[in-house]
Amino acid sequence: MADLFSTEPRQPLAEALRPKTLDDVIGQHHLLGPGRPLRLAFESGQPHSMILWGPPGVGKTTLARLTANAYECEFIALSAVFSGVKDIRAAMEQAQHNLDMGKHTILFVDEIHRFNKSQQDALLPYAESGLVTLIGATTENPSFEVNSALLSRSQVYVLHSFDDAELRQLVDKARAKVLTHLEFDEAAIDTLIGYADGDGRRLLNLLEQTSTAANAAKTNKITPEFIQNALTLNARRFDKGGDNFYDQISALHKSVRGSNPDAALYWLCRMLDGGADAKYLSRRIVRMAWEDIGLADPRAMQMANDAAATFERLGSPEGELALGQAVIYLAIAAKSNAGYNAFNQAMAFVKKDKSREVPVHLRNAPTKLMKELGYGHEYRYAHDEPHAYAAGETYFPDDMREPGWYQPVPRGLESKIADKMAFLRQLDEDAGKR
Repeated sequence: MADLFSTEPRQPLAEALRPKTLDDVIGQHHLLGPGRPLRLAFESGQPHSMILWGPPGVGKTTLARLTANAYECEFIALSAVFSGVKDIRAAMEQAQHNLDMGKHTILFVDEIHRFNKSQQDALLPYAESGLVTLIGATTENPSFEVNSALLSRSQVYVLHSFDDAELRQLVDKARAKVLTHLEFDEAAIDTLIGYADGDGRRLLNLLEQTSTAANAAKTNKITPEFIQNALTLNARRFDKGGDNFYDQISALHKSVRGSNPDAALYWLCRMLDGGADAKYLSRRIVRMAWEDIGLADPRAMQMANDAAATFERLGSPEGELALGQAVIYLAIAAKSNAGYNAFNQAMAFVKKDKSREVPVHLRNAPTKLMKELGYGHEYRYAHDEPHAYAAGETYFPDDMREPGWYQPVPRGLESKIADKMAFLRQLDEDAGKR
């Protein structure tokens, strides 16, 4: 068991297990396996600028360090959270010194998406000149967060979260090299892997916390109950403002649109469990009702609005049930985007069209002068007409053809709306309207 009173600085578990060679790396087989892109890049002996894009704890920093080792380069690391242009210039001075000494430099910028445009621009001339080989790490989509000029000079490699088998390899490695004094139940390992949620660094932190708690409790038996009692287990990984957030809200919306209630519930619960703002989700659910269901089932809009109001009244967690019920109803409801398409077409037309005059017969005539000018003349009051419909009448500007934007779908209530519209069009034709 570890000596609690040792004065020697203790090396973090993640650092102790950091791979020393490419073959030691766990995961990322799509990049590092035989014949795969990064493996071939390492074997070429020619370093190149790259952006490593992936979720936290999947080995981006490790791969950057291994790159420097493989090419026998000096390694300079900057964090975009704490560094500015001044730090970039200092790093370039060090890189020039390294070059004078016959050594090339790998410049690693962690969280490069945190650099603003001017800071990213400051990197560009040095990367172009070959003074440094730039390796940027980001958890955000580089297409949106990295300057196009910098991006065009870098190869983007996408890293994936660890699967359960890969996380288990990481546990085995930690037990064999560092945590030899602990005995883990298989269920305890499953618990830790579940809470790691694909994040290798999180898993190693949990293992380290488990070891510390076991030392304090003077035990070497690690069970699920011990983990639950001894550790503070946070919610699963969820980036409230990044790609992970928008990917999941997209999956929720598409599951509702695709009429799959179980999938819709899954993504809703994933987001709620991850800490997403339930008020934001309730607003998105209302939008889904109007965009993808529309008049095919008007009850869906009411259900979505009632769910949002219920959450406002009850809060979390009680109000979350209303959101769940709403996405189930929306998923199974008849679907129509006819109203959504019609609105978008009308808005697009109006934005580019001229300002057309209101036809005289549709104008209100509250004064004698307006009546003398013909305002409202020959206007037909629909309620006085057969079927409460003024057959043959037009309601568009005189120089505008009827565009036919709204085309109801043959589903739900809209199928009846389509029948009604067909009946009214027939009345128009009988009245001689073209």
